[in-house]
Amino acid sequence: MNKGRWLALPALGWLTAFFLIPLFFVVAISFCQRGTYGEVLYQFTLENYRRFFEPLYLNILSDTVQMSVVTTILTFLLGYPLAYRIVRMNRSWQNVWLLMVMVPFWINFLIRSYAWVVILRSQGLLNTFLIASGLIDQPLNLLYNPAAVQLGMIYTHLPFMVLPVYVSLEQLDRRLLEAAYDLGGTPWQSFRQVTLPLTLPGIAAGSILVFVSSLGMFVVPDIMGGAKSALIGNLIQNQFLSARDWPFGSALSILLTVFSLVLIYLYYRVLESQKGKGGRH
Repeated sequence: MNKGRWLALPALGWLTAFFLIPLFFVVAISFCQRGTYGEVLYQFTLENYRRFFEPLYLNILSDTVQMSVVTTILTFLLGYPLAYRIVRMNRSWQNVWLLMVMVPFWINFLIRSYAWVVILRSQGLLNTFLIASGLIDQPLNLLYNPAAVQLGMIYTHLPFMVLPVYVSLEQLDRRLLEAAYDLGGTPWQSFRQVTLPLTLPGIAAGSILVFVSSLGMFVVPDIMGGAKSALIGNLIQNQFLSARDWPFGSALSILLTVFSLVLIYLYYRVLESQKGKGGRH
C-alpha cells in the first residue's frame, strides 16, 4: 500500500467506528418493533416508515422544510453582502470582521440561545427598553412563537453562510472584473454576470450547510419556540427521550437523511445547469 494511504487510516477508522457502525444500527432498529414498555423488539416491520406518511408527521416535515428554506434564503441575503463587504476591506480589517463572525462559535450554543431568551422575554431587555422609551405600553410577545425560532435559526447559521461565500469572493480573479469594466459594464452588470456566477460554489456550500443543519435543529425550537413550535428534529428527539419509541425515531432519522441527500443532489444539479448556461453566455 502507498505510504500516503496509511495517513487516511485513522480517519477511516474513526468514521467507521463512530459513523458507519452507529448508522448501521439505526437502519436496523428502524425496521424493528417497539415493545409495550419501550424496549426494541427485533421483529421485522415496515410500520415505522408507513407511519411517517400520516398527515400529522407530513405537516411537521412541511413546517420544517419551510422553516429551513426561509432560514437559508435569509442567511444568504444577510451573509452575502457581509462577506462581499469584508473582502473589499484591507487585510487587517478583514481579520477583525472575520473574528467577529467566528466569535459565536467560541461560546456555548445553549448559552447563546438562552441569551436570546433574556433579550426577548416579556421582562427582557428589548421590551424593557421599548416601554422605557415610551414606544409601547405593554410588553410585546416576542418569544415562544415561530418568528422567534426563525430569528434564532438565522442567528445560529449566519456564519455557515458568510465563511464559504467569503472564501469564494476572496479567490475571485479581480482581473475579470477589470475586464468587465473595460468593456463598458456597469457595477451591477459586472456583479450579476461575473461575481455572482463565479461565487456559486461558495453559495452552494453555504446553502447546504445552513439547510441541512436547519432540518435537524431541535435546540432552538425547544428554547425559543416552547411547546408551540415542533419541527422534525424535536419529533426525533421526543421519540428517543420521551416516547421511548426508538424504531420510529430511527425511521424518522433515516427518512430525514435520505430527504436531505435528495435535496442536496437536486440543488447541485440546478447549480450545474445554471453554470452551464452562464458559460454559454
